[in-house]
Amino acid sequence: MSVSNTSHNKNEADLNTSTTPVARQLPMKQIVAGAVFLVLGLLIAQVVPSIEIAWVSGILLLTIYLFAFEIVGVDVAAATIMVLLGLTGLFAPIMGLTEGLVPNSELFNGFSSNAVISIIAVMIIGAGLDKTGLMGKVANWILKVGGTTETRIIPIISSTVGFISCFMQNVGAAALFLPVVSRISGRTGLPMSRLLMPMGFCAILGGTMTMIGSSPLILLNDLILTSNQTLSAEQQMDTWSLFSVTPVGICLVITGIVYFIIAGRFVLPSTEGDDTSTNTMEYFKEIYGLDCDLMEVQVGENCVLVGQTLESFEYPDGVRVTAIQLGNGEQRIGEGGVDRGIRVEAHSVLAVIGSPEALDAFEHKYQLTRRADLETFSEALSASKAGIAEVVIPPGSQLIGKSALELRLRNVYGLSLMALHRSGETAKAGQGVRAIEFEPGDTLVCHTSWDSLARLERDRNFVVMTQNYPKEELRPHKVNWALGFFAIALTMVLFTDIRLSVALMTGAMGMILSGVLSIDEAYEAVSWKTVFLLASLIPLGMAVESTGTAAWIADQTLSLLEGMPIWGLQTAVAILATFFTLVMSNVGATVLLVPLAVNIAIGAGADPAVFALTVALATSNSFLIPTHQVNALIMGPAGYRVPDFIRAGGIMTVLFLVVLIVMMNIVF
Repeated sequence: MSVSNTSHNKNEADLNTSTTPVARQLPMKQIVAGAVFLVLGLLIAQVVPSIEIAWVSGILLLTIYLFAFEIVGVDVAAATIMVLLGLTGLFAPIMGLTEGLVPNSELFNGFSSNAVISIIAVMIIGAGLDKTGLMGKVANWILKVGGTTETRIIPIISSTVGFISCFMQNVGAAALFLPVVSRISGRTGLPMSRLLMPMGFCAILGGTMTMIGSSPLILLNDLILTSNQTLSAEQQMDTWSLFSVTPVGICLVITGIVYFIIAGRFVLPSTEGDDTSTNTMEYFKEIYGLDCDLMEVQVGENCVLVGQTLESFEYPDGVRVTAIQLGNGEQRIGEGGVDRGIRVEAHSVLAVIGSPEALDAFEHKYQLTRRADLETFSEALSASKAGIAEVVIPPGSQLIGKSALELRLRNVYGLSLMALHRSGETAKAGQGVRAIEFEPGDTLVCHTSWDSLARLERDRNFVVMTQNYPKEELRPHKVNWALGFFAIALTMVLFTDIRLSVALMTGAMGMILSGVLSIDEAYEAVSWKTVFLLASLIPLGMAVESTGTAAWIADQTLSLLEGMPIWGLQTAVAILATFFTLVMSNVGATVLLVPLAVNIAIGAGADPAVFALTVALATSNSFLIPTHQVNALIMGPAGYRVPDFIRAGGIMTVLFLVVLIVMMNIVF
């Protein structure tokens, strides 16, 4: 009879109930959509200039179909496309090709690419910073400033990540804040799906605020200098300075934040997370009739509790103090900290647990100041650090015949006894439960920290029944090592020409070698679904470029725009860059489209440097499907599906284009 099994079965039943009707309808949608995509592919095959472009176009359509309708998981779909590209080498004669669309010798290069190694490294770095407790402190600060409401937390997280990503790679900024958002979600009860997408989108948008914020912008000045070699003296372009794009980028970030504040409740999914706290409390209420709540109160200077010991009021009032901050700011929590002999001081802060009725009576009896949420103990008593657990007294335990009072159970073992269950009957707090002598088979229901519970699993005097709890071993003494190697990696990224992957992997390996993380913890920190998704899509981008498919799409699109005004041409270039960055790397899209945009601008009498900058900025407009590194990073932890990105990212894509074109024409 475990909490985890109870909640698992309930969730499984809900899942089966909710998905059965959809499962019956979805295959027909898949079949109809597949037929439409097949017809579209056959039509494209009739107009393309080569058989290579025809096959690549068909594989592109297949990729979009698999992603949009989720025939299989996105990582499985991407890996399948990679394998199909490899098999074209075997079946080239049958397909009318002289060779495969991607050489087999280069098919798996994505797994060693700069982008994939970088994302692995930033996941490890983020886990290392989190392991020291640093990210928990950042989360605590955000909760203090923003409270626990979605409309206040989203702007703080998003603006912070957006600012950080203007000086470092956006995927690094997103990975750094992933554990912060996870902790905030656990403490506020807000699903991660409501927080991660705004954070991820603003990490991408933040990369548009400086010329070092994203790879396309870093690359742009080199492309401009290359184009200048073929241009006449009067057509020469000036390179852009570090903050040239800042006004445009700031407006894009603000747009993203405002969009989620206004429309977030409509476009953000509410995927079910592991709401173990709710399920756990329902379980204890059902089995033991135990209805508990936790509140934080402040003791006034003239309160009658001042000078009293915890023992003097806990039993009469039916409550338990699980943490206390004394008047001088000293905090005492759980094992080795809270003892019944502690005297309450003026301005003390108490974390008190008990039934809702007992807590209300306790508050009014002593005229205490009750806080709406945990403030002082928001970190120490969060759902990720403490909760309710079951512990059984086994035969042979040295505790048999002794009571909780005699053992000083809270101070010695970190267990605040809330109820004792024996032979079908339950004694609760306020009913003398702490004076009952233990017998073999007694079940103790206690409030405890997860660290204390983990230590009890090694104590033969107890049998810990609760297993589904966070077993986290923080290493605050390693914080200087973690910050040091993070600073080294960041310095190398910002001030050297070394490859991003090498700089970030230096920081990651430094954390492992210094003991911030073990190698097993580093492996666990990596989202291998994300790795396979990104690495498997890289060969598709290679095929799109090498076969001339990208150039053909660009030429066909722009041939339809003759006679349009300059802003119309600029919009078309931005839309084209947006499309290309969805199916290939943003760097590849930039390299391909900048020369084309420069020629279009010169032909139309526009500023070619502005058109080139438009391309580099528009390649950050990657919100529609999870092909961008940041979107791939947040997809797994938040439980997002491709339709979630299409719904929220579709509107963001349009807003990005509108704001980009308007600001480019105002500023430049």
